[in-house]
Amino acid sequence: MNTPFIRNHQYNLIKKQVGQLQHACNNGADPKVIEAVEFNALCKISDSFPELSDLQKHTLEKFVGLRKTEEFQQYFFSLEPYLEAFSQVTGKKIQKLFPKNKKLKTPNLNVIDHHKISYLGWVDIATQKLFIVYHLNGQTVGIQGRYTPASKGVCFLCNGIGDVALFSAITKYKPANASPDYYKAIGNYMCVDSEECNKKITDVAVLEKFLHEVLY
Repeated sequence: MNTPFIRNHQYNLIKKQVGQLQHACNNGADPKVIEAVEFNALCKISDSFPELSDLQKHTLEKFVGLRKTEEFQQYFFSLEPYLEAFSQVTGKKIQKLFPKNKKLKTPNLNVIDHHKISYLGWVDIATQKLFIVYHLNGQTVGIQGRYTPASKGVCFLCNGIGDVALFSAITKYKPANASPDYYKAIGNYMCVDSEECNKKITDVAVLEKFLHEVLY
């Protein structure tokens, strides 16, 4: 039985790094260049997995020595049984995460491939708010914030260039001597389309840091 151990952002990293190796091979790069790209991919992928069993390590390293397009395609296909699904949340759970939003419109959870997301994100156009649900340190957490569309830019989560919006969330922490009307907002530009963002994100450290700043 294949035990899932590859999270979505890690799979994206693998596709990116091994994809660069495939590109070098397809374009007839010098063997030494290909070897260097291969070694770099091996290091980047290894760094993304702090703890691996020997079998898992062997599974990930099967791209070493591959040179043909069909071989790379087979490699990516072979990893799919090991993809770890984003723990599913119900509509009721989402409502509990955002109790002040009585008329909250939740996404259609039935059409989401939970193996292909690192976080659950959606926009409520009526309120111009963006919502994010994530599993942080064993707990399901949610944050919301003002959503202000902008022109093309760089997403702070996936580093991809595309249509972004300024996402501003109010932090929950208040200093001990703060006035009753004190508040602090943290903003970042992120992808308008969370589905596309989830296809490109290769590291969740920035997302987790942002969540900590807002929630704690």
